[in-house]
Amino acid sequence: MVTVLRSDGFRVIIFANDHEPVHVHVFGDGETKIDLSGPDHKPLLVRARQRAKQDIRRAIRPVLEYRRVLAGKSRDIHGRAD
Repeated sequence: MVTVLRSDGFRVIIFANDHEPVHVHVFGDGETKIDLSGPDHKPLLVRARQRAKQDIRRAIRPVLEYRRVLAGKSRDIHGRAD
């Protein structure tokens, strides 16, 4: 598990032995899983555990802003291309 970004009280994590598609886990009071390779290369919510809608929106913001950086970190960690 590698913390690749901290923003607005959230930790964005990529698990080293995780599976496709390329995604991140955002932890705060709960967990949000976000696919980085959604339609039109926009992040896509996969699941949200113990999160209010406003917290989900807050968790998605840094992923939207840093999507390319996060995808690059995933490539570095997993040694694969997107």
